[in-house]
Amino acid sequence: MSGEKQAGATEPEFEARVRALLAGDAALVRPSPVPYPEIRRRGVLERRRRLAVGGAALAALAAVPVGAYALGGGSTATSPAGPSPTVLASERPAPTRSATASPPAPSATPTAPARPASAAHQLLDGITFDQAAEGLGKCLDYNKAHHLPKDPAYIDLGRPADYRIILAMRSTGDSNAPGDGYFVVAVREKPVPARLICTVKDGRAEGLNTSSGDPFGGTGTPVVPDINSGKLYQQSVIDKGNWKLPFRWGIIGGYRASVATMTVSYGGGAGEVVLDHGWFVATGTLHKQVTAAPHLKGYDATGKLAYDSDRDASYEKTLP
Repeated sequence: MSGEKQAGATEPEFEARVRALLAGDAALVRPSPVPYPEIRRRGVLERRRRLAVGGAALAALAAVPVGAYALGGGSTATSPAGPSPTVLASERPAPTRSATASPPAPSATPTAPARPASAAHQLLDGITFDQAAEGLGKCLDYNKAHHLPKDPAYIDLGRPADYRIILAMRSTGDSNAPGDGYFVVAVREKPVPARLICTVKDGRAEGLNTSSGDPFGGTGTPVVPDINSGKLYQQSVIDKGNWKLPFRWGIIGGYRASVATMTVSYGGGAGEVVLDHGWFVATGTLHKQVTAAPHLKGYDATGKLAYDSDRDASYEKTLP
């Protein structure tokens, strides 16, 4: 359409034609219809998405311990003591010590002597270990009571716990020391090696004999009989040839590691020998008068003779 009037058209005709054209164009230019189905579909999808996000958030909230996380903030919720760790259900709390529990008390210091290697062969004539230990205590007290601390001859023999009892047997009274009782023989290793032979009669200690130091005394022999153990296997010289029988006897001494077994005979009869931590203990019973001392032999692990008291020049082979 032009802005100029068409030739030959009157004013009324011209206006009428313009109105007709405008009306026609208005009919052609119409807005597109609103897509209601698409808008509804998108709305449904949006609601579903929001529901899914909300459900996931609720599930995450249920899986996180209370107070550990703040929903929506994403930051760790802290307490005044610091962040709370996540605790898994499979973890078990560490055991706690009872408030009343106390550490075990240390063992008491022993007061009794050590036991012999073989009670059956070293605690004889019905003498129990308790009786032997009591006798040992009385012998040590006897030593203190009969020597002043400043006496040059006094030697502190220590406590019963320092010793090991190696022999207890009955003692037979004779003309020199009347009255029966029992012998206690004990040894110690520290602080200084020592050996004691004591007689207990009527509940009292009598006749204590002691020695100290290495029982071998520098000798190189594999066996060394104790020089003072004669009081265990003989009666008084006054009663020579007239001993009280039967007579319980014993003899002790040291042996070296090369000796595996020993034998003893006295008055023609065999006795028993026990090896106890470096000390041998030989015992038996006499039924007749004798003039020769006990006969000792020692053997190595192969059975070879390692010692014979008959060949030992320092051993007294006959009785006085």
